[in-house]
Amino acid sequence: MARPKKTEDGAAPFCPVKATLYLLGRKWTLLLIMELMRGIRRFNELSHALGGVNSRTLRERLRIMEKEQLVSRRVVSQIPPWVEYSLTPKGRALFKAMDDLAHWGRRWMKPPRPAAGKSR
Repeated sequence: MARPKKTEDGAAPFCPVKATLYLLGRKWTLLLIMELMRGIRRFNELSHALGGVNSRTLRERLRIMEKEQLVSRRVVSQIPPWVEYSLTPKGRALFKAMDDLAHWGRRWMKPPRPAAGKSR
């Protein structure tokens, strides 16, 4: 495979696959997307569904996803107020890509073997 040529300013050319995998490869991001594919969720619902993610990390991931226009954030003005998150059309468009990756993985990847001496 030929090496990609650098741009005039010496930077590597934009690679959409690399950029997408970088975004989705961050811890918790895919799990968040999969949970939001089920529908609108509040912050605490997401936190509980993911289990193990701290609030700061969850907020950071949601902000990044909002900045990338994958997630919509809506403040509901009731007493007490709360925030709802949902996937945007751009975020929902990831479903087909994720489904294709799952299909590829089921076909070509093998499940990890249990460690020697450990029983199931």
